[in-house]
Amino acid sequence: MINYDDHNIFAKILRGEIPCKKIYEDEFVLSFYDINPQKKIHALVIPKGKYVDLDDFCKNASPKEMVGMFKGIEIVSNKLGISLRSGKGYRALTNIGNDGGQEVPHLHFHLFGGEKIGKMVS
Repeated sequence: MINYDDHNIFAKILRGEIPCKKIYEDEFVLSFYDINPQKKIHALVIPKGKYVDLDDFCKNASPKEMVGMFKGIEIVSNKLGISLRSGKGYRALTNIGNDGGQEVPHLHFHLFGGEKIGKMVS
């Protein structure tokens, strides 16, 4: 178990110490564009609570936070025009731990879209 680090970049963004290009915000999530996009559209959706990763979130988040997280992903995909409602599609990805490639110790979902994404893992 990793303890939450209040000095991680997403915690600083949530506190307003570091700016972001905001897409959406509500009481549960903040979404913004990735500063190093890997696809035509690359957004992040993060919970406002202090959760290290998806395992931590599933174990400790309230039911309202859980619903808020996934509703937030759906809202952002619609705002970006990549949801199935738009006739498109997207990939939602979260990395967990070192072996999973997690770089920032705050739960975050990457939303990739705006083009064909390709294989899951290469």
